Amino acid sequence: MNTFGLRHAALNVTDPQISKEFYVRVLKMQVEWEPDADNIYLTSGGQDNLALHRAKMATPSSTHSSGQKLDHIGFALPTPQDVDAWHEWMVSQKVEMVQALKTHRDGAKSFYVKDPDGVIIQMIYHPPISKAQGEIAARSVLDSAQSPH
Repeated sequence: MNTFGLRHAALNVTDPQISKEFYVRVLKMQVEWEPDADNIYLTSGGQDNLALHRAKMATPSSTHSSGQKLDHIGFALPTPQDVDAWHEWMVSQKVEMVQALKTHRDGAKSFYVKDPDGVIIQMIYHPPISKAQGEIAARSVLDSAQSPH
């Protein structure tokens, strides 16, 4: 059995509107659904889903009721140059950096920042994931070009 991979994360946040503004303005996500003031669902073009839920006991780096904390979430990027461009963008938006740009031993390239609640976000070019996503996108373009309109 296979899955389509990890495509959804849910964060407990102090203020969903402030978090929405960050993810929409800084990370260029789109609002998929906003059923009420306590719940907002975002997407990066339909390939993923990020849920923002008002934390019942709102504190920075909110903890799940089990006591488990999230380490970080990651956004996969197509090329190492995209990592550089996103880094420049984050710096221009004065987003707090956690770890500077780094090229990893496996050829990945990434950096880490914090969102308004202190959730750590990794922006990463990871060769296996980025290559696979590029192949999927290329097939999608070919399929749409070959399908009758």
